[in-house]
This record gives sequence, C-alpha cells and structure tokens, in this order.
Amino acid sequence: MRAKSNVRWINVGFQLLAILTALLFTTLVLLLAGAPPLQAYEQLIFGMAGSVGNITDVLVAWVPILITTSGLLVTFAAGLWNIGIEGQIILGAVFSTGVLRMMQHSTVPPGVILVAGILAGMLGGALWACLAGVLKTYGGVNEIFGGLGLNFVANALVLWLIYGPWRRPGVASLSGTEAFPARLSLPTFPGVHISAWSLLLGILSLIFIYLLLRGTYLGLKLKAVGKNIHAAFTLGIPTGKYMMLSFLICGLFAGLTGSLQVTAVYHRLLPSITSGYGFLGLLIAMLINYRALWVAPVALFYAALNIGSVQLPITLKLDSTLSGVLQGTLVLFVLLADGVRQRWSRKV
Repeated sequence: MRAKSNVRWINVGFQLLAILTALLFTTLVLLLAGAPPLQAYEQLIFGMAGSVGNITDVLVAWVPILITTSGLLVTFAAGLWNIGIEGQIILGAVFSTGVLRMMQHSTVPPGVILVAGILAGMLGGALWACLAGVLKTYGGVNEIFGGLGLNFVANALVLWLIYGPWRRPGVASLSGTEAFPARLSLPTFPGVHISAWSLLLGILSLIFIYLLLRGTYLGLKLKAVGKNIHAAFTLGIPTGKYMMLSFLICGLFAGLTGSLQVTAVYHRLLPSITSGYGFLGLLIAMLINYRALWVAPVALFYAALNIGSVQLPITLKLDSTLSGVLQGTLVLFVLLADGVRQRWSRKV
C-alpha cells in the first residue's frame, strides 16, 4: 500500500514539474518578446474570468472541446490516431447546415428542425470517420495520413459550398453562409449566449464515453485491440470490426461538435467552423493520458486559455497565439516528464 502511495506521489511530482517547466518556457518567450510576464498572465486571467460574458465565452468554447476530446478517447482506446477529427467536425457542420437550409422555410416546428439538424450533423461526422476507418482497416492506409488527406478534402468542400451553392445573396466571402433565423438556434440563457442544451449535450457526451470505456464489454474489447491488436485477433476478437466501430463512435461525437458550432455558436457555416478544436482535443487527450475522468477540467483550462488570450493584443499589443505556445509546451513537457518518469522507474 505504501509503495503504491509513493508511486502516486512521484507521478504527481513529475506532472507538477512539467507544468512549472512549461510556465518557465512561456515566461522566457514573453521576456524575449519584451513583454512583462506577470502582466501578461494577469491579462490572461482577466480575459478568462473578468466578467460574466468572459465566463460564458469560456463555457461556449468548453463544450465543443469536451465533446471532441471525449470522442477521441474511443479511437485512442483502440490504438488509433484519428487525425481526421477536424474533417469530421466540418462534415458534421455541413450536414447540419444542409438540413437547416432545406427545412428553414417549412412549417415544421423549430425544435424538430434543430433535432434533425443535429442528428444529420452526427451522421455526417460518422460517415467521414468511417471513410477514414475503411482506408485504415481495409485499404492499409495509415490513419494519420488518411485523416490528414480527408481533412484537406473537407476544407475544400466547405469552401466550395460557401463560395458556390450556399453563397450569400449577392456576395461570397469568408464570412460564411447567410445566418439562419433566430428560431433555428438553440435557446440560450437570458443575457448570455451559452445554450443550456449544448452544455447538457457536452456533459452527457463525457458521461457516456466514461461509462463506455470503463464499464462495458465493448470498452474492454476496444482496449484489448488498442493494447495488442495481434493478441486480440488471436483471442478471437474481430479487430477490424472494432476499429471501424471506434471510428464510427468518434465520428458521431465530432459531427455533434460541428452541428453545435452551427446551431449554438455561429448560426451559419464558416470556413473555420472547427476553431481548431479537433487538434486541440488530440493535445488534451495526450495530456491527460487518455483518462476520461480528467477531460472536463483540462478541457475547461484550455478553453479558458483560448478565451483569455483575446485580451493580450488589446492591452499589451501581444499576439493572442501566446496561449497556443503555453498549450503546446504544456503537452510537450508533460510527455517528456512521463518519458523520464518511466525510464527512472525502470531503473529503480
């Protein structure tokens, strides 16, 4: 018992060391840029929680990061790097937009249209993810290369739609398609633009994935495939089937993210509809070592960094990408610290 406790504290120590190292590196970057580090961090915090609007903005960003990261845990459990998550979010947004455009002038109740749009978005994300799964499972294409290629195709598709068939009347620009009527947006809390429905869907997504991976036969099979695909196949597990299933589930959640970006955040289709949340979800999944229990707090921290960084160019004339430096170095140093910890534990 004492040995386990010691190991736990050693792990915590390495993680804290990684966080401190990331902060020191970011501080060095600030000093090289000629900016006061303490003031920069103060402005970051103010941008995160300086007002009710800032706090709700953090929650708006938290929901898609939460859903995307939750879905990615399934493909990671199966030993797959679903780099195509960005394209799956885009296709979710495209399918959702398509349904809303087709039904916006009908007499169908708005609630029914919104549900149809969200379900269509989930279908779009799942189909795009399954395409990556087919390339991997049956075509022998590495999922990293296949996913990146599909991301490029998805980006080209959304640009073609915005500049072509779905362009705004009389103009086609990066501002996206024409905004949907207010009745086709998920209802928000009074005075703020965070939707209770999107918050609920985000929390339910995490709970579903946590229970799936922790307490189901399916989750156990996915982990077996991820740990050792050859051993799993030898034991009679249809590995191809479970790899495809992991892509399907992850794609459903990616599509949900895309549909919520349309129905709860931007109310239109934009070229940058993903806001980079797919790649951010990959970083968070690696940072938390693929443990569902840590998705919510770490995703909230990253959402706060994204929103807080908006304050930097306003007050200190710094580029808002500083938060990206902190996010990336945090993951890098945590992975490095984990590698050092493993080598140290083997020697001990």
